[in-house]
Amino acid sequence: MMTRYLSWLPQRAASKIFRSITRLGFVQKAIDKEMNRMMADLENTVKPYGDKFQAFSRLPAAGVSRESILAIMNRINDQETAKWKNGFVSGAVYHGDAAHIDFLNRVYSINSQSNPLHSDIWPSAAKYESEIVSMTAGMLGADRTADEICGVVSSGGTESILLAMKTYRDRAREEKRITHPEMIAPVTAHAAFDKAAQYFNIKMVHIPVGQDLRADVAAAQQAITKNTVVMIGSAPSFPHGVVDPIAELSEIARKKGIGFHTDACLGAFVLPWAERLGYDVPAFDFRLPGVTSISADTHKYGYAAKGTSVILYRGQALRHYQYFTATDWPGGLYFSPSFAGSRPGALSAACWAAMVSLGETGYLEAARRILSTAAQIKEGIKRISDLHLLGDSLWVIAFSARDLNIYQVMEKMGQKGWSLNGLHRPACIHLCVTLRHAQPGVAERFLADLQGAVEQVKAHPREKGQTAPVYGMAAAIPFRGLVGDMLRRYIDLLYRVK
Repeated sequence: MMTRYLSWLPQRAASKIFRSITRLGFVQKAIDKEMNRMMADLENTVKPYGDKFQAFSRLPAAGVSRESILAIMNRINDQETAKWKNGFVSGAVYHGDAAHIDFLNRVYSINSQSNPLHSDIWPSAAKYESEIVSMTAGMLGADRTADEICGVVSSGGTESILLAMKTYRDRAREEKRITHPEMIAPVTAHAAFDKAAQYFNIKMVHIPVGQDLRADVAAAQQAITKNTVVMIGSAPSFPHGVVDPIAELSEIARKKGIGFHTDACLGAFVLPWAERLGYDVPAFDFRLPGVTSISADTHKYGYAAKGTSVILYRGQALRHYQYFTATDWPGGLYFSPSFAGSRPGALSAACWAAMVSLGETGYLEAARRILSTAAQIKEGIKRISDLHLLGDSLWVIAFSARDLNIYQVMEKMGQKGWSLNGLHRPACIHLCVTLRHAQPGVAERFLADLQGAVEQVKAHPREKGQTAPVYGMAAAIPFRGLVGDMLRRYIDLLYRVK
């Protein structure tokens, strides 16, 4: 069959291509075999409860008692809480104090039936969300600009980013008749921007970063076309924790009349307080006239429960492009500010409660503890000669190895109880420092374990482990479609009942 399609080529060229395709077939089979082995190895990691608790692939004939259900959940929760409460996890849980969690849980229970979609029944939701937006905007420069800064509450950083990109696409279509929109983002920008590009049919134009891992300003300037609707910078970037040159990038966008989005999902509730504490924080917020939107995650360093974020805009006119309204639906007048219709108002209530209970002094003290701990950890890593830091970051600490497989180091740290983030391009790992790491002794334990992990890898360089081969394989495969297939298989595994 294949030779028939190649018959129009010279015989030598056709034979060469056929041999290449055949070899690729063998390579594909080998990769499939290795992937299947990896997924089998990972199954017990992602599905550890199969032999401990009953699995429900169908509704039980008779309902299980509430007491039994709570007993199961408490046993599971006890096992999972042990993974993060002592500070062995990168990011994930940003506060974690028992009293704080209990307080937010009480707030949630009071508001558990609230739904912002029905603002007539629960006007409290509008109170909480409008004040969340206003408090966040004030923290990010709204008080130091003549423009009105407004926004909405979303379900998380990804939704905030998707909403913003949809907004810029729609504004450009309406105001500039742009039908083939493009966005410009550094290669280190969060993957949510690529998701937005895919969802909303926006062409993604990636620009490189420099030796300092910050966005290349000259490359950004050159990437602009008549179809560019928005430029993006991170404050800081997720992989390496560095702040892009937002001032320069946003000024280019302003002069070109296009939007500029600062992704401050990770930094919005740390950078303002770091600046107040005297750290060198480059400008990134609405004090810069070219910044037209900012995403800020309240469920990270805002210390709210998981499930809230804020997307802010310079002016209501821009925010209006985010909204959805239906005026002719037989079900009545319908509108929603974000993607969801019904939403858990209890999460917004808990977010509001977290922000109001902490106040400026609470956030300032939290930032002081986190930044002090991060500085201690960075100094410790510098003393490990086989490792080196990447970028000039404040609290997201990325590091790699000179002559070692850094993923093997991560594997050894995992065996010691640490859950770190494996990164690619370049191969490295990072620790996102939170209040969990600011507990007494955690930084010292991390550095001691890291030194031990390095020594173990040096002594046994050929040892593979379980997770290191996955990261290594993903980094080594030149065909990214195969890596995507591996990730899809992993997601399938998550949804398998066991």
